[in-house]
Amino acid sequence: MNTTANANLFSRLFDGLDDPDRLAIEQLDGSRISYGDLIAHAGQMANVLASRGVKPGDRVAAQTEKSVSGLVLYLATVRAGGVYLPLNTAYTLNELEYFITDAEPTVVVCDPSKLEGIKAIAAKVGAKVETLDPTGKGSLTEAADKAPTDFATVPRGNDDLAAILYTSGTTGRSKGAMLSHDNLASNSYSLVDYWRFTDKDVLIHALPIYHTHGLFVASNVTLFARASMIFLPKFDPDLIIKLMARATVMMGVPTFYTRLLQNPGLNKDATRHMRLFISGSAPLLADTHREWSDRTGHAVLERYGMTETNMNTSNPYDGDRVPGAVGFALPGVSVRVTDPDTGKPLAPETIGMIEVKGPNVFKGYWRMPEKTKAEFRGDGFFITGDLGKIDDRGYVHILGRGKDLVISGGFNVYPKEIESEIDAMPGVIESAVIGVPHADFGEGVTAVVVRSKGADVSEASVLRALDGRLAKFKMPKRVFVVDELPRNAMGKVQKNILRDMYKDIYSKA
Repeated sequence: MNTTANANLFSRLFDGLDDPDRLAIEQLDGSRISYGDLIAHAGQMANVLASRGVKPGDRVAAQTEKSVSGLVLYLATVRAGGVYLPLNTAYTLNELEYFITDAEPTVVVCDPSKLEGIKAIAAKVGAKVETLDPTGKGSLTEAADKAPTDFATVPRGNDDLAAILYTSGTTGRSKGAMLSHDNLASNSYSLVDYWRFTDKDVLIHALPIYHTHGLFVASNVTLFARASMIFLPKFDPDLIIKLMARATVMMGVPTFYTRLLQNPGLNKDATRHMRLFISGSAPLLADTHREWSDRTGHAVLERYGMTETNMNTSNPYDGDRVPGAVGFALPGVSVRVTDPDTGKPLAPETIGMIEVKGPNVFKGYWRMPEKTKAEFRGDGFFITGDLGKIDDRGYVHILGRGKDLVISGGFNVYPKEIESEIDAMPGVIESAVIGVPHADFGEGVTAVVVRSKGADVSEASVLRALDGRLAKFKMPKRVFVVDELPRNAMGKVQKNILRDMYKDIYSKA
């Protein structure tokens, strides 16, 4: 483990680097970026951020397409003592307004195509705006190219914030999960060891970097191990199969694995150079797990994490990687299953609420002290909202979510937000949004709508009305128009019944 007097994540990542020329990142155009290059580029960008007014604790928001410059922006922000706020590239201006006005960043970095719209929002909080295009060029890099590479990394404490990631809940608007330098560093150290990462590893990095999985797990783990990554702008099955010949690890969401399985080029010969395939962000169907093993000879390693906690559990590197299970608690992390109402710990094989505790668990929700207090037990365990069990062998199984959160393609989807949009449409009485099993996305967002008698409401009309109002990943994949929703004696809509009614719709598609 790299130790340093400065708890700043950047210092932990790069202090003690013995070979600045070691390869860190390779891009499709053949360009190669060394660890020394990364440090220098982060120094230049940190100087720009500081010149734009970023002080320790200030937020830097970024909604940009994936690029090495985008990754450098993250590193530069924490180096400057700032708090990095990545935003999904699918968010609309309507959605961005909430995040920016809530987080009040000092600087917002966006794609040039959104500059005017972002400027209007940023003006409300007095934020400066810089640009980065999909190639990593823009006003930010133009300024950075002229800035000095030397930058004194700002000292930070273990509990000082390094990032805020917004996550969905079940009531109210999205919440900003506050992650400290130690939250991120401790989790990465643990994963490097648990997954046996070394400086010989080459990661296929095809994940987005506005999300815990691609930004903190994939990038931080690679850098802590002094390994290298092949940095892809997006997921491309044909290309990934070719790259396996000179890579050793891939991290992906279930969609990656289902789509690779559809490719005739996937076989044991194609994967013979690989040592590890990791899946997370959404449940991997047991059938997908078994088919992958049959085709490649590799058992996918599934793990369980959350925006608020980074990674909590993982199937073992050595030992059974059980289909449908997410393995054991990581070293230093405690996982228990409790009665959702009383908080009393439950016996093995009993389904209840999953709770976690450890150095990986976030500091709370941004500017929501009451919400933070409500989500933690008195002994410090975080109530995840996920239902599950721990079996007799100690493997954790995720069986559902007590809060009706939908996870589609690795992204959290908050049903109430979509229901509010649908319910406001003419001719709609009410709606219920659920997630049901989907081989590609883990769960498919599905809307069940009750229309007024004689109203002209259809699947097509609902989808048309939602288009442009919501990020694409929140859009329902199917809409069903019904006469009424199932309710219990208290009048509450029974989403469990709806999930059961529609559980096979995507397997028949």
